[in-house]
Amino acid sequence: MDLVIGPLDLPAHVDEALAVQAVAFGLGPDEVAVRRQIVLRHMTHGGARALGATTPEGRLVGFVYGMPNDRTHWWSTVVQPYLRAQGNEGWLDESFVITELHVHPAHQNRGAGRALITAITDTAAEPRSILSAIDTESPARALYRSLGYRDLARRVLFPSAPRPYAVMGAPLPLLRP
Repeated sequence: MDLVIGPLDLPAHVDEALAVQAVAFGLGPDEVAVRRQIVLRHMTHGGARALGATTPEGRLVGFVYGMPNDRTHWWSTVVQPYLRAQGNEGWLDESFVITELHVHPAHQNRGAGRALITAITDTAAEPRSILSAIDTESPARALYRSLGYRDLARRVLFPSAPRPYAVMGAPLPLLRP
């Protein structure tokens, strides 16, 4: 991997990060504008932090951010009933949430996503990590499974999301190959 993984001042680089997310996730300008406000709000939460993957020339091609979970946050309130129904509600406590992880398609399948998520969770004080991913077999879900994440709830519906999600959780530190 010819990328440098390191701390990212996400509020200062939010537009670069969202440009990566837009390409990786297929977002239009309206969705990017909404997500920009969400990212900026998230980064004000205690313990929120971000890492970036940059080329040797300094171009941002991937990023991850997350924070200690808080049951009062919107995401937790949406996933909580799904987790409760599966007997997994306790995962909302003492967990570090991976809020977003995206790598530009031109740089995928080279270890950047794995490097980003392991680096950010290695510094977490919490004993476990949770995240949500589109509930389909995908390279992202395969990556998460290889790191020790398992399904905690499936067919989770977020308002305005066209496809269902899975909530996944893993003990920390994440598995290494």
